[in-house]
Amino acid sequence: MRALLQRVSYARVRVNNEVVAEIGPGLLVLLGVAQGDGESEVRSLADKIVHLRIFEDEAGKMNRSLLECEGEMLVVSQFTLYADARKGRRPSFIEAAPPGEAEPLIRSFEDLVRSYGVRVSSGIFGAHMLVELANDGPVTIWLDSAELPRR
Repeated sequence: MRALLQRVSYARVRVNNEVVAEIGPGLLVLLGVAQGDGESEVRSLADKIVHLRIFEDEAGKMNRSLLECEGEMLVVSQFTLYADARKGRRPSFIEAAPPGEAEPLIRSFEDLVRSYGVRVSSGIFGAHMLVELANDGPVTIWLDSAELPRR
């Protein structure tokens, strides 16, 4: 699994010009699932993200986690995180898991994050979404579960 995290003041998702998900301060998580990913990747990534100290403390240092600042999370499925554009001019997405495998793992990720007490909203899997956000900082972090310890 891959995640692109953006620390936000707010974020929202629109589908067919209707707001379907919205959060205040917290994290927008663009989440991609690779072929062969499973619950181990879900656990590693969820645990890392909720404990990652990327929110400012009273001294202005990035020293607080999403849990500590009681932030929210907006999860948007993003198979394009597995784009391979090394050859040619059209990216290949063969590393991305098919929808039938990816969607349950996205839902599992959301449920696990909720189990930490985080308010989680999500886009609509497979829909054409418009994502609006105010990147706070800006802070943008790339995580790949293949590079994280297994949980």
